[in-house]
Amino acid sequence: MQAGFSQSKTDYSLFFNHNGNSSTFVLVYVDDIIITGNDDLAINQLKHFLEKKFLIKDLGKLKYFLGIEVARSKKGIFLSQKKYILDILKDTGLIGGRVSDFPMEQHLYLSPDDGTLLPDPTPYRRLVGRLIYLTVTRPDINYSVNILSQFMHSPRTAHMDAAHRVVRYLKGSIGKGIFLSSSSTIHLQGYCDSDWAGCPITRRSTTGFCIFIGSNLISWKTKKQSTVSRSSAEAEYRAMATLTCELQWLKYLLNDMGISHSSPITMFCDNQAALHIANNPVFHERTKHIEIDCHFVREKLQSKLIAPRYIPASHQLADVFTKPLGKDAFHGLICKLGVISIHDPT
Repeated sequence: MQAGFSQSKTDYSLFFNHNGNSSTFVLVYVDDIIITGNDDLAINQLKHFLEKKFLIKDLGKLKYFLGIEVARSKKGIFLSQKKYILDILKDTGLIGGRVSDFPMEQHLYLSPDDGTLLPDPTPYRRLVGRLIYLTVTRPDINYSVNILSQFMHSPRTAHMDAAHRVVRYLKGSIGKGIFLSSSSTIHLQGYCDSDWAGCPITRRSTTGFCIFIGSNLISWKTKKQSTVSRSSAEAEYRAMATLTCELQWLKYLLNDMGISHSSPITMFCDNQAALHIANNPVFHERTKHIEIDCHFVREKLQSKLIAPRYIPASHQLADVFTKPLGKDAFHGLICKLGVISIHDPT
């Protein structure tokens, strides 16, 4: 770029310019742009440069971006989608509906044959599509939305009822979002978990992980594994491999931002057998069918990218991304993840 910026190879929508102690970043989505950095002079110079090249409008400090509301204070940044949730409530006609305490009933496992076919699948598909975007700031509904998205091709009444329950839960937690503390350390750590053979139809396991930088939650995911795992250790190991990929990507991204992360990234897993496989350099009968994942994780372990550690299942934060939990367990984990509402009284 003429302004001296380089495009990130990790995220093509990110551009950066490091000049001594000055760092400026530009995040672009179509015609919406966020400019940030640690040098106000460099930011103003970039604005003047863009004004000469394009017809732009400076909206001041970031408050709203692609449906995401941004509230800032000296303590940190709070990201939420309150207006977006209100639009969903109005669209579904549930703005006056009763509130649900948690998004999915415990031990509920939906199947493609539950209930009768919806005469028009469009409202279901539109609702689930909007809920998918809402997971950008609401990790508490991530598992539920992942399950609902698996029935887009042929939704039934039971699936719509489950989707409406998620909306009723959102009504009672409309102001919740992610808080990013300004006093947090810059150290990555991840949690991974799996629900072995959790899908009653395919018997595939579900991978769940979450990643923190210091005390701030920055990445999370729920995904059904692509193959059937023959043991809980295998399912957990596949979850470790998925988390390792994300951690490697985040480390590359931090490097583009001029942030060095030289120490190994702690990875918490609650399965002793999976940790033993990661540390054992010998292949045997139990691991030959997951050989690629074994090689990948061990390579990152030997290069000191990751440092796997055992954590008791009762302290596994990624549990909320692998199965529907009861009210107390759900809210306990969500609180630890940092999903809060700045509008609630303290």
